[in-house]
Amino acid sequence: MNAGSSPPVRRSRTACLAAVAVAGALGLLSACGGAPHPGPAGALSPGPGQSLAGFPGAPGTNGTVAVSAPPSTSSTSPAGGQPSAPAAVNAVTIKNFAFSPPTLTVKAGTKVTWTNTDPDAHTVTSKQGSGGPLQSAALAANDTYSYTFTQPGTYPYFCSIHPYMTATVEVTP
Repeated sequence: MNAGSSPPVRRSRTACLAAVAVAGALGLLSACGGAPHPGPAGALSPGPGQSLAGFPGAPGTNGTVAVSAPPSTSSTSPAGGQPSAPAAVNAVTIKNFAFSPPTLTVKAGTKVTWTNTDPDAHTVTSKQGSGGPLQSAALAANDTYSYTFTQPGTYPYFCSIHPYMTATVEVTP
């Protein structure tokens, strides 16, 4: 070692980790604009020229919050403002590798429609030995299959591609 040189600098592991943590925090702050947020996460704050009537601190509230029921509205579809049709009682949805509802009860003469909303293909097939009439082709995404039940009885069915998917249609007189 030379007489005029200083000894090598050794940093502790803790000091290195602290430096990395500070650098990471500064990086996060710069990504967020570097400015602190005005309130806790999830807090509401009005934009320019807006107010939040009914919230503490809003003009004319005297620090109180007024709560009222939402206005009643009729159900309308997004297109054209027409009333929405109620959910069909004779429909089965295939979603997340399951039939929904798992048991559907209908009167004789009812047409039941299955709609596959999964990206995978599924079938609607009467269980073997049940003598049931259901025998769809493989239904791709958004395909449908319909069958009109004319006789009362219990009709168990499954997906022949995914046999763990089972359900039942119960037909009453």
